Amino acid sequence: MAVDMSVTFTGRTLPNPVMTASGCAANGRELHRFFDVSHLGAFVTKTVMMDPRSGRGTPRMAETASGMLNSIGLQGPGIHAFVENDLPWLKSVGARVLVSIAGNTAGEFADVAKVLVDSDAFDCVVGVEVNISCPNVANRGLVFACDPLASGKVIALVREQLPRDVPMFAKLTPDVTDIVSIADAAVKSGATGLTMINTLLGMVIDTDRLRPHLGGITGGLSGPSIRPVAVRALWQVTAAMRDGRFQTVPLIGVGGVRTGRDALELIAAGATGIQVGTATFNDPTAPQRVLTELEALAESHGVARITELVGVAHDRMVIP
Repeated sequence: MAVDMSVTFTGRTLPNPVMTASGCAANGRELHRFFDVSHLGAFVTKTVMMDPRSGRGTPRMAETASGMLNSIGLQGPGIHAFVENDLPWLKSVGARVLVSIAGNTAGEFADVAKVLVDSDAFDCVVGVEVNISCPNVANRGLVFACDPLASGKVIALVREQLPRDVPMFAKLTPDVTDIVSIADAAVKSGATGLTMINTLLGMVIDTDRLRPHLGGITGGLSGPSIRPVAVRALWQVTAAMRDGRFQTVPLIGVGGVRTGRDALELIAAGATGIQVGTATFNDPTAPQRVLTELEALAESHGVARITELVGVAHDRMVIP
């Protein structure tokens, strides 16, 4: 019998757990040329802010061992252009959309969410991913997700703008001492799920010119090299929820997924959903391929539903 690949987030059921990762597939049109994006559990948009942004200066990308650095700077057309052009197109092809939003201040996050909710195509939105891994201009540029109080304020304000039945995921950075405390603050402020992890802050020096390679100096490290960090973060937060430290919510795992086996590793650590990002740059069909491979692996483990494997590694620890 085929494995039931469906997953549920706050009452919203998706046909499978595989999604794109924000920023790695634009807003769908480009990837749709390679496969039907409606076949994914959800399509995750590029992070959208209130106003148009030109992003950072060039160079914006650098290849690293087993990964890459990007310093795009959240370039985009702004929320009004997004709801007029991109969201209606995604709805027209039958995509289930997880919209990634951000803001320069906590209040701007809420303003973006309100414009989204009031849009005509909002009914294709299956959730909102709140990208709190960006600088807070009202607090000396400190990244929201590095501060539990700032994280909680953003999540609370966005929650006020969203219908109660719309899932809201806080996207967390791994660049913190204790990711569990940030997760706790986000959930207690109204997040109904968490996305882990965002990129790690990194830097590359051009050894010919002896200067920073990226125009923005630092950038976000992604790709296979960060997968162990994602597994660790998912494991720690899942363990904390199992111990009753805060309310149990579904997790979306992201970071270095190239194969179905990579996806299964994140699921076993505690993820209900999986996002495929950097792999699409050299294989645009990667999300679809990962789904096929994941289903075959689930079948090989003899389960009837993919959800039976969520967090299973916690129950199979070897006690020394």
